[in-house]
Amino acid sequence: MTVASDIPETESWFHRNQQKIAPWLFLAPGILFFSVYVIAPIFQSFNLSLYEWDGLGKAEYVGLSNYEQLYWEYVDRDAFFISLKNNVIWLVMYLLAIPAGLFIALFLNQTVRGIRLYKSLFFFPFVISQVVVGLVFSWFYDPNFGLLNTMLGWINLGPINVLGNENLVTYGIIIAGLWPQTAYCMILYLTGLNAVDPEQIEAGRLDGAKGLRMLWHIILPQLRPATFIAFVVTIIGALRSFDLVSIMTEGGPFGSSRVLAYYMFEVALSEYGFRMGYGAAIAVVLFLIMMVFIAYFLWSMYREEKGH
Repeated sequence: MTVASDIPETESWFHRNQQKIAPWLFLAPGILFFSVYVIAPIFQSFNLSLYEWDGLGKAEYVGLSNYEQLYWEYVDRDAFFISLKNNVIWLVMYLLAIPAGLFIALFLNQTVRGIRLYKSLFFFPFVISQVVVGLVFSWFYDPNFGLLNTMLGWINLGPINVLGNENLVTYGIIIAGLWPQTAYCMILYLTGLNAVDPEQIEAGRLDGAKGLRMLWHIILPQLRPATFIAFVVTIIGALRSFDLVSIMTEGGPFGSSRVLAYYMFEVALSEYGFRMGYGAAIAVVLFLIMMVFIAYFLWSMYREEKGH
């Protein structure tokens, strides 16, 4: 005879799926804030780029007129062309931070006396503000009392006004940016080196691998995740460079150090701008360039993972 209390109760849907639901409940606040403060503004920028608006009055729909003006500025080698060209220079030179960070990480991964002091010195640029970096390098490049020209004087070379020279200013700012960016890549690789399998290192040594062969065939393949993050962060940092340009030159001399992010600020938010739609169009172009690079690296990582 079956007693009613012996019949097992049917579990609710939540209890049956709580292991699947729990991670999403923890992620929900982050997803909500990311959607409101990142995803939604992206779509608002796309929409705003189709309007002419000064930030106060009524917005006037102009379609693709803002993008057409950007195109003609590019053709005429005007402000947009200069900004885009400088961003390309930033992108190419900024990637030097990745191999530099790797080799510094390999050096700091050794067990030698005083290595903690060396780690602190190399880590220091990462924790200071970009504003401070900009001020330090502005003093370093100063043609009157800067350390650069003082050192050049030791070898009887004349003073160089790096930030006042149209041909040198962009490279001078990029070198300033490479200082903290290299420190960031170094931290990524130091973390990755802690996860390198020592058994593979030993196996490589037994097979006669050492030096560059050990690095290329055994260590670097295990550092792919760190390399991917370093590439993505460095590319985004190069394309959205603003702080150093604003602090060191304000886009000068004669607009020669402008980048897209600073040009967007000039036309949209500076005292001579208030063209919100045009600034949004520049932001959209910058966003699409970033997405092309990020999508390429994501696809490359996906193919490698799938191949394995």
